[in-house]
Amino acid sequence: MLPELRKIVTYDEDIHREGDRAANPILRVIGVAAVVRNPWAGRGFVEDLSPEIRRMAPVLGQMLSDRLIALAGSGTAIEAYGKACLAGTDCELEHASALIHTLHYGNFYREAVGAKSYLGFTNTRGPANTQLQIPLMDKHDTGRRSHYLTVQFSIHDAPACDELVVGLGAATGGRPHHRIGDRYSDLAALGRDVENPAGV
Repeated sequence: MLPELRKIVTYDEDIHREGDRAANPILRVIGVAAVVRNPWAGRGFVEDLSPEIRRMAPVLGQMLSDRLIALAGSGTAIEAYGKACLAGTDCELEHASALIHTLHYGNFYREAVGAKSYLGFTNTRGPANTQLQIPLMDKHDTGRRSHYLTVQFSIHDAPACDELVVGLGAATGGRPHHRIGDRYSDLAALGRDVENPAGV
């Protein structure tokens, strides 16, 4: 276990109704977050962040991926996914970002759920009880708008001023009763090439 790890927090909700209609199937939205001491705290400006990234990011990525998949029941059950980080008020935003914007962190999750798309993300800074917002998207198709969701929760005593919070989020499906189409239907309606949306 990492010596800097203070706690792991889980978030879990089952959505039974949306828009005065039953959700069928019930949508499960889950998140996990680790609260760690910032390894660069008190060291002034550190030019090379890579030693601590290589030391911490793989352990955090594996630990949080395992916890999230256990909550979901399997990697297959997860359809939408994302990641986020939160820096304490005395930390550089770069410090939190360093732990999640690396393949040493995200690849554990991506491979465990068999994903093809990149992980959506947020990175921000704030005091204890700042909301962690983890944007989700379909793990195979970034243009599938039904799976644009956000896992959001706060930790009442984290981050402390010298701590970082890193998290992963997941959903077992798309929004109940989604009906706004997807990116590809918009492109077709605009007469754009769905396979080449930039039109180049």
